[in-house]
Amino acid sequence: MRRLALAMLLLIFASPVAAEEIHILGGYGVDSNPNRKAGAYQIEYLEGLGEHFAFSLSYLNQGHFPEHHRDGNSFNLWLRTNQFHPQLSLAAGIGVMYYYDTTHPPPGTPSEDVHGLASMYSLSATWYTESRVIFQLQTYWVKANASFDTVSALVGIGYQFDAPPKPGPLAKAPPQTKRTTENELTLLGGQTIVNVPGDGHSQAISLEYRRGIWRFVEMTATALYEGRSTLCDRYGLTTQLWLARPFFDDHVALGIGFGPYFAVDRRRQNDNEIIIPTIFTASAGFRLTPHWLLRASWNRVITNYNRDSDIFMGGIGYRF
Repeated sequence: MRRLALAMLLLIFASPVAAEEIHILGGYGVDSNPNRKAGAYQIEYLEGLGEHFAFSLSYLNQGHFPEHHRDGNSFNLWLRTNQFHPQLSLAAGIGVMYYYDTTHPPPGTPSEDVHGLASMYSLSATWYTESRVIFQLQTYWVKANASFDTVSALVGIGYQFDAPPKPGPLAKAPPQTKRTTENELTLLGGQTIVNVPGDGHSQAISLEYRRGIWRFVEMTATALYEGRSTLCDRYGLTTQLWLARPFFDDHVALGIGFGPYFAVDRRRQNDNEIIIPTIFTASAGFRLTPHWLLRASWNRVITNYNRDSDIFMGGIGYRF
């Protein structure tokens, strides 16, 4: 399933019909049993595949339901139309969500990090203003057979990276002909938050080498130290495959990466044993000069021993 999704994304990013938007939405959701309500928010990147089709990549935080804190990453394909009004786009989407559910059972029972795949069905209405600003109303249903189902309603604001000739969704944009990055070395620092209750906050640091290998594809090799807390004392090496795009005349680059993390956690019973969790990263680079840049990244470490962590980092890099 993961290999198939990655292959689909590579084909989509290689398409010359690219019209990029980013949306930030917030609202509420209810769960399937017994219909409890919680706040929710979503950060969504959407790209057109022509006049009537698009795809989106999203981070969803479904809120803090009793005993469950669930978030995840989603991939959706959209069918859309603006036949009713040139500035109004109506769309229906279908896709999958890979979720991370930190359970909070009754006292005396340890918390767990539960992962899984869920199907996702969405409807949206998007209004395009005369500037590149977008207003969107979206509702989605997440159906997770191994977890609980949710229905959420969100409203938010967005922005078109490419200026359309007239207000409305842009089906195509100029194709990218060169790699997003050649070579880049970046030093980053920040904070680690372990996603189970306890003292899981620590300072993190990493050194990352990034290399573009195709127009939208990059590889990174990173030495990462997550810091020391009472829950986790983890460090190691990661390698990730990335999908990335530049915007605003190459001054901004956005990307997502995924790969193995060869790590040692000195809080485990076998503290010298090498473990191989998975790491997912979303990152943005802001280029100050032809050689220097600032980079901000969010990393999610996905483990099989209930020590998932979020690592928020920022730093400075050099391109060569």
